[in-house]
Amino acid sequence: MLKPLFLTCAVMVGSATLAGAETIDIQMLNRGVDGAMVFEPSYVLAAPGDVIHFVSVDRGHNVESIEGMLPDGVAPFKSAMSEDFDLTVEAEGLFGIKCTPHYALGMVALIQVGAAVNLDGAAAVTHRGKAATRFEAAFALVQ
Repeated sequence: MLKPLFLTCAVMVGSATLAGAETIDIQMLNRGVDGAMVFEPSYVLAAPGDVIHFVSVDRGHNVESIEGMLPDGVAPFKSAMSEDFDLTVEAEGLFGIKCTPHYALGMVALIQVGAAVNLDGAAAVTHRGKAATRFEAAFALVQ
């Protein structure tokens, strides 16, 4: 089953993988639809078992989980710089993602896997500057 993924009028569709899971691409960009230093799309709705494939389009970016913005039982993670990274999402809930060097510039993403069971906790995490603004927009898309 193909799922639409919405972000600022952009639509991306994941490709099918084994056992009905999908691979969903998120690009790491110096410049995108929402401005400088972005994950695109910055909000993704996924299903348990899907693979989120972070594509290192532009060098100098990574993928790191944000403390307090992971479902219970999910271990924190951090990728290497300037490399693609695959995240298989098994647990339902919200996953807060940042690019370590560009977090203050608002390079963040929100992945929703199934039900947003950790919505209150994830939404309570505070962010500064552009990260706060971009998360506010992403949380408005949570289903």
